[in-house]
Amino acid sequence: SPGRACTRRPSAAMADSTSPEFKRILVTGGAGFLGSHLCRRLVNEGHDVVCMDNYFTSQKTNVSDLLGKPNFEIVRHDVTHPYFLEVDQIYNMACPASPVHYQFNPVKTMKTSVLGMMNMLGLAKRVKARILQASTSEVYGDPNVSPQPESYWGHLNCT
Repeated sequence: SPGRACTRRPSAAMADSTSPEFKRILVTGGAGFLGSHLCRRLVNEGHDVVCMDNYFTSQKTNVSDLLGKPNFEIVRHDVTHPYFLEVDQIYNMACPASPVHYQFNPVKTMKTSVLGMMNMLGLAKRVKARILQASTSEVYGDPNVSPQPESYWGHLNCT
């Protein structure tokens, strides 16, 4: 729910929760393709993971194998609304990435990208968390090369 205050403590079942490597991590877009794989990796590393998603282009079944884990929590929430949570790290993966999805509702896509980033940056600032902002190759425009190597700078038409 918007504005919900939540302070989640490490699970008692976590054997290494006192380790300096243990982190409480928020993954927005966590039920999406990349987000679900990231959640799985972080949970398997022993971190306490909160997966946030509104299921606009994803589904809960992408993380169904994690639902019974003591160090995994899923929250249905839209990043365009503020969210309050005590975390050490934020991975902001929320945004429709496929042209089919982001062209279906371009205003929602823009709000997710802009307001979502602002809300996650605000949360990171409040709780002094590190944040990673993900993006899509679409920011590079209509490519002349496909697939694009990491060295490709893009092809933009700014007119």
